[in-house]
Amino acid sequence: MNKNYAALDAWIDTHFEDQVQLLQELVRVPTDTPPGNNAPHAERTAELLERFGFQAERHAVPAQQVRDYGLSSITNLIVRRRYGDGPTIALNAHGDVVPPGEGWTHDPYGGEVVDGKLYARAAAVSKSDFTTYIFAVRALEALQAPLKGGVELHFTYDEEFGGELGPGWLLKHKLTKPDFLLAAGFSYEVVTAHNGCLQMEVTVHGKMAHAAIPATGVDALQAAVTILNALYAQNERYRSITSKVTGITHPYLNVGRIDGGTNTNVVPGKVVFRLDRRMIPEENPVEVEADIRRVIAEAAATRPGVRIEIKRLLLAEAWKPDTRNAPLVQALQRHGEAVFGERIPTSGTPLYTDVRLYGAAGVPAAIYGAGPRTVLESNAKRADEHIVLEDLRRATKVVARTLLDLLS
Repeated sequence: MNKNYAALDAWIDTHFEDQVQLLQELVRVPTDTPPGNNAPHAERTAELLERFGFQAERHAVPAQQVRDYGLSSITNLIVRRRYGDGPTIALNAHGDVVPPGEGWTHDPYGGEVVDGKLYARAAAVSKSDFTTYIFAVRALEALQAPLKGGVELHFTYDEEFGGELGPGWLLKHKLTKPDFLLAAGFSYEVVTAHNGCLQMEVTVHGKMAHAAIPATGVDALQAAVTILNALYAQNERYRSITSKVTGITHPYLNVGRIDGGTNTNVVPGKVVFRLDRRMIPEENPVEVEADIRRVIAEAAATRPGVRIEIKRLLLAEAWKPDTRNAPLVQALQRHGEAVFGERIPTSGTPLYTDVRLYGAAGVPAAIYGAGPRTVLESNAKRADEHIVLEDLRRATKVVARTLLDLLS
């Protein structure tokens, strides 16, 4: 083994207890989104970074802009570490997370360690990778080897709502322009592409009436059922559209929320539902949205007296494969195999992430960090989310080695 790789590994092993304690500190500050009051966590993270001699730039998103977006507060952090002329590699992890929900057998903000696993909301996605990236950089600098280029840590707080006020805000305001990006992910594969997502709110307007004289009204719920049936039929057709990206199958549509009606004895005058349309990298988002609107309009036209409103809530474009990320991807695979003792493949994912925003800005990227083979195994967004500490330790070594390769 290269002596520098061995030295990095040894430093991470020696300081791993400190890394676990840092993760416990991070998960003990809630970042439930909604309500999305995330500035306190950013402030705490910045304080913890100072212990390691890292100065974090605090970039607060204007309060009114955050409120208009549906959140409470956002402060994004950038730590810049410059070693010389050469490429800048950004490491991005998000601190915001969905609320804990029910069913926990461990304190969701406790950071309890049991049988080699640390339990907490955001333990796996993605406060663990705050520590992966911090300790990988610390190990790299402790090596005191000649380096070129630099590293930026991007800790952002808007992934759950789409990223526009997280990485999107930093990029829009030209606060960063890295040469490569590594974003939080899991340990057993390198993700190099992901789906896009279109979210829409559909309001079906009818006319309320007493249930005893329903003919005097226009039933918005019956009309909504007609529209939903048309959308679900379209969903079946999506199975015939397949992606060439490994790990991504076909487009699909989900209706995740429905609200409507006023009482049991009243013909519903309004029904609102929200849909989520996942787009494979090969699809054109403009065409996808136009087709959804067409299906809804044609179905609604079969119900006389009904009026439809359609509002786009989110358009997250797919992140497409990019061969310019080869140096980053190949280094991650090479060191992943050495550290984990198994082949680390590349793959796409049906999720959508903030990486698309870096991709749209022309930054070659990859997704890799601490975690199991699947989101399901980590219990991310479910009760008893956890990180296997040995995955955290080994992923930190892989990232540290990769940084050394790219900056030497």
